[in-house]
This record gives sequence, structure tokens and C-alpha cells, in this order.
Amino acid sequence: MEFVGIVLLCIAGAFLAYLILCNVSALFVDPKKEYGTNSKYYRFLLNSSTALGLFVLRVKIHVTGAEKLPEDRRFILVSNHRSNYDPIVTWRAFAKYDLAFISKASNFKVPMWGRLIRRCGFLSIDRSSPRSSLKTLGRAAEMVKSGVVSIGLYPEGTRSKTCELLPFHNGVFLAAEKAEAPVVVMAVRGTEKIHKRYIRHRTDVYIDILDVIGPEEYRGLRTNEIGERVRRELEDFLEVK
Repeated sequence: MEFVGIVLLCIAGAFLAYLILCNVSALFVDPKKEYGTNSKYYRFLLNSSTALGLFVLRVKIHVTGAEKLPEDRRFILVSNHRSNYDPIVTWRAFAKYDLAFISKASNFKVPMWGRLIRRCGFLSIDRSSPRSSLKTLGRAAEMVKSGVVSIGLYPEGTRSKTCELLPFHNGVFLAAEKAEAPVVVMAVRGTEKIHKRYIRHRTDVYIDILDVIGPEEYRGLRTNEIGERVRRELEDFLEVK
């Protein structure tokens, strides 16, 4: 029993030291600065703390179609949006692809994590300002084209509380056109249950890569035409699940 107590004490000490490391490191990030780069150190802290958090919440991620993801270039990932956990489970599932999401400003105010994501190339968007939104999408395209990160975004603009697809803001596909990058179509299911089940019950989350639309396929199409194809693929898949 004494040995078990020592082991538990060591684990608790290591956990506390890790949390201190994350929080102290976050203090060196300017919360108002848009870095536009992907720090390997802060990406490690983001991925490891996310893995720990999802472990505590008892979230099990199931992935299909990952073999379709481009290995030789950055991409734009688009998905349906059901929960605030959507980007978290996605960047954890595809940690090696250095995903950075376009996110609302309030997410950058989350203690510790808000600064970590900022230092990993995540971009804040002001959805109330079309001009500002276009500027953000242009910045995202530059980062993808220059190979800094792959970008994740949600055409619905906000999460759907009914799990039904909301109308698309097709302007987000401008980022793909400007970057001339593949558009990865992803479906997510189960994240809407995490806040109801965490700690007491395991939550199974399903991430499915449905398609990868190369720039040669959408070149010459309008953004609404790209959006229609993506929406149709998501609807067809989610309808039978």
C-alpha cells in the first residue's frame, strides 16, 4: 500500500508540474497578436493537453478515411458542426497534420488553451464584418499555400443544436480557391453527447473523411457550387447514420 501511495503521489506531482509548465508557457504568448506561424513547442503542449483532457472526459475517437488525407501538401478541412468539442477532437485525431482552425474571438479567451491555439496558427474571425472575414480567409489561404498549417473551418458558421445541417456560408471556400489547396470533406458525429456523459460514461465520437476535392476539380467553379457539392456529400452521409 505504501508503494501504491508513492506511485500515486508521483503521478499527481508530474500532473501538477505539467499544468504549471503549460500555464507558464502560455504567459509568453501575446493574446492580442496574430502570429501566423505554427510553433512546434506550443503544438506539442496543445496536442498533449488535449489528449489528457479527452482521456479525463472519457472520449473515444473513431476515425475512418484518414488514408485519403494528402500527405504531401497542406489542405482545407471542412466539416459539419455539432459541438464546441468538434475542433478539439479533430485536431487531436489528426495531430500530425498541424490543423489550425478559424474560430470566433471568444475561444481565444479560454484560459491557457486560448493562448496555445493562438501560438499554433489559429485565426480569429469577426463574423459580423464581411470585410474582416475576407481578410481572415485571405490570411488562412496564405498560411496553407506557404505550408505553415492546414486550415479547418465550418461552412455553417456556428454549431447546429439540432444536429441538422445549417445553411452554408459559401464564402469560406474562397480560402481554398486562393490557396489552390485540396478541400477535405469531413463528417463528425457524437461530439454533441460529450457534455452530457463525461466522467461517468464513455462517449464515442466518429470522424469520417468523406472526400478530398482537388483544386483541379473545383477550378472555375463558383464558391456556391463548391458549397453545394460539400453539402450534398455531408447530407447523403449523415442521412444514413
